[in-house]
Amino acid sequence: MYVEHHELVGEFPEMADAIEMLNRSNAYFAKTFAQYHRLTGKVEHLEEHDMPVADFTLEDLKKMRVKLKDELYHFLLAYRTGQKNPA
Repeated sequence: MYVEHHELVGEFPEMADAIEMLNRSNAYFAKTFAQYHRLTGKVEHLEEHDMPVADFTLEDLKKMRVKLKDELYHFLLAYRTGQKNPA
């Protein structure tokens, strides 16, 4: 089964430097980034191995991933526009 990968740098390649900087310098961003990364790995594992899981369970995991990605994206936008404390 083909599985689309959702690494944050792959989703926002133009923000790779900001992702790296915030991941090193902002504990909240780093924690949220780690949650996103773990959740993405879990979803991809379930999809790659065609694990028996209820559709709504997989959809809920994907919704949580989108929520985290949205939060990270807004954090990155705030960082790029110069806000000192985007959290």
